[in-house]
Amino acid sequence: MVSIITPVFNAEKFITQTINSIIAQTHQNWELLLVNDASNDASKTIIEKFSSEDTRIHIKNLSENKGAAFCRNEATKMAEGVYIAFLDSDDLWRHDKLEKQLAFMQQNDCAVSFTSYLQIDESGNSLNKRINALPKLSYKKLRLNNYIGNLTGIYNAKKLGKIYSPAMRKRQDWALWLEAVKRSSRPALGLQEDLAYYRISKNAMSANKLSLVKYNYRFYRGYLGFSKPKATYFLLKFFAEYFLVRPKQIERLK
Repeated sequence: MVSIITPVFNAEKFITQTINSIIAQTHQNWELLLVNDASNDASKTIIEKFSSEDTRIHIKNLSENKGAAFCRNEATKMAEGVYIAFLDSDDLWRHDKLEKQLAFMQQNDCAVSFTSYLQIDESGNSLNKRINALPKLSYKKLRLNNYIGNLTGIYNAKKLGKIYSPAMRKRQDWALWLEAVKRSSRPALGLQEDLAYYRISKNAMSANKLSLVKYNYRFYRGYLGFSKPKATYFLLKFFAEYFLVRPKQIERLK
């Protein structure tokens, strides 16, 4: 079974599409763990209707807003699957995502995997941009930049144990995948297929990359515990990777 973790906050516009993309999976042995982060729109009503119609869908409602990392951790506590996957409340999966990725992991004896994905706009239209997954991703490489799209990642919780996100405003998904690769003692493997759709919204937190300088520094300094000189050095390495290396993984489609 795959435990799918989805934080929900004021997601009434997209959550129906997101859940339907899970229900449509050709691999049907899953549970969907929705943590409602004190939404004040119709999200709670929508997800409760899905839960009442499908026993695989479970909900936890929070009385106050706690943030995505807290929600993912609460869902992880609830998870009973051999595998754990993540899908945010505005993103989508291709119908055969789980089937293909699980087969890939089993064939390659792989504990951590991710896939290529496509970008879409708020209306679901293609932005003609593909983010290609690296075939192999070592801990050392991942430390320089987050090459795992969170909506594509899966880890084997039976082999690695459950992994919780640190209490960080941003970059908590990067920290989680670093820990997963570290525990596996082997590189994460990338499936070279477009199995997910990442929605780009106008108000996305990550839209202004330059505003994330301080968060990247805090990641190296606070989470990884680097000294100030080492954190500064890795921050420079991060941006070198981001601007000079990572663009090679981004493909403009015709």
